[in-house]
Amino acid sequence: MDPIAAAVYRGHIFHIAGSPTVADAPTHLQSIPDGALAVGVDGAIAYCGPYSQLPREFTAWSVRDHRGSFLLPGFVDTHMHFPQVYCTDSYGGGQLLEWLEHCIFPAEARLSDPALARRAAVAFCRRRIAAGTTAAMVMGSAFPQAQEALFTTTRSAGLRMVSGRGVQTTGPDSAGPLLTTTEHAIELCANEISNWHGGDLTDVALVPRFSLSVTLDTLSALGELYETVRGDGVYFHSHLNENARPNTGEVDATLSAYGVASYLDTYDGHFLPGSRKGGATLLGRRSILAHAVHCQDAELARLAETGSSIAHCPTSQLFLGSGTMPWRRTVASGVNIALGSDVGAGDEWLLSRVLNDCFKVHMSEPAAAAVSLHPAELLFTATLAGARALDREDTFGNLDSGKDADFLIVDPDRWQPLADNLSHGVRSDDEQLAAEQTLFGLLMGLREPAISAVLVRGRDITGYLDGDR
Repeated sequence: MDPIAAAVYRGHIFHIAGSPTVADAPTHLQSIPDGALAVGVDGAIAYCGPYSQLPREFTAWSVRDHRGSFLLPGFVDTHMHFPQVYCTDSYGGGQLLEWLEHCIFPAEARLSDPALARRAAVAFCRRRIAAGTTAAMVMGSAFPQAQEALFTTTRSAGLRMVSGRGVQTTGPDSAGPLLTTTEHAIELCANEISNWHGGDLTDVALVPRFSLSVTLDTLSALGELYETVRGDGVYFHSHLNENARPNTGEVDATLSAYGVASYLDTYDGHFLPGSRKGGATLLGRRSILAHAVHCQDAELARLAETGSSIAHCPTSQLFLGSGTMPWRRTVASGVNIALGSDVGAGDEWLLSRVLNDCFKVHMSEPAAAAVSLHPAELLFTATLAGARALDREDTFGNLDSGKDADFLIVDPDRWQPLADNLSHGVRSDDEQLAAEQTLFGLLMGLREPAISAVLVRGRDITGYLDGDR
């Protein structure tokens, strides 16, 4: 890649500074209307603050004038499905399990075709760039050549990603092409870790699709493998308590299949009947469980205790009728909550659109559970919380000095409805409230065309959209 030229980016900066919890995010919100972001040749942020206070050492750097535009941290999506890149808005005639059987398993099986897998990898990366998703936890394909295409294309595009092959050792007939033996699954996972983990931009996770897609032997073997690679920073990722339709939903089916007291037990090494211990835990600070809509209090407490994170996917949960993750109760548990698009059950790639659904569903929770999320809490969930979930908060997630320059330039004039709302909407005379109103309007009204540039480690990767790499 071409070297980075030191530059000062001038525009309206919004980010959550420091290292707060979601509850403290409003007091850590920084709004700098005429801000300066100084990015050095190393791709790191050398200064973030008012342009009028730009230190003398940076005044000779070239200025990229984006006044009228906004500078935001890159979005961090903690739950996406690569092999579902072409599956958004798929009609399966039911909720999660029907949708998987009739739509997703057959679609994912098509990535056994190497040419289609390569095309899907390019499309996946282009959609991520268009949506400003600079870092992501990605559930991968069952096929090694498809994963090879995904990792290769991601690095070429200059994006950050953690991914792992989707492990399935049992399932319905439609999942047949995706299934392997436990022994072969472990071999493929170990090879993927050896080939792709620990790169500048990519890392690897162990990724059983969900507990119903694997056997007791598979969970035991995954735990044994994780014990040997956890110290190398390998991640764990799967689904948890997503769909609780009575008697026939994913949660009841999991409890029945394993005979356990809680869904989380299956990932915590307690997957034998009666929640007896059968292997090593898969939980920890690099473990992300998607959805967590129907968690018991003890499950939330255990997630918080182990430093595991939740990938909250409100758009997907609406699409599949899975319910609403209880915001107040989940936050009170102390577990880190980051945002996930869940493409393809989620049909929005742009995380600000997922935030739009997030705000609405939690405003609509019953009675005292309802909450009007602060715009700083929303921005935190889509940026810094995601970096925390990936255990990379020291590297990206906000625009603090010393971190890598992963950020977006948003030009409202590229999307007229957004420009009109920001220019003509009512604003408070109170400066702080006016800033919060502007951020809320920006997040709720943002669309892909308004994202004029996407930078990772100070390098503009937007050109990948034009197919020039």
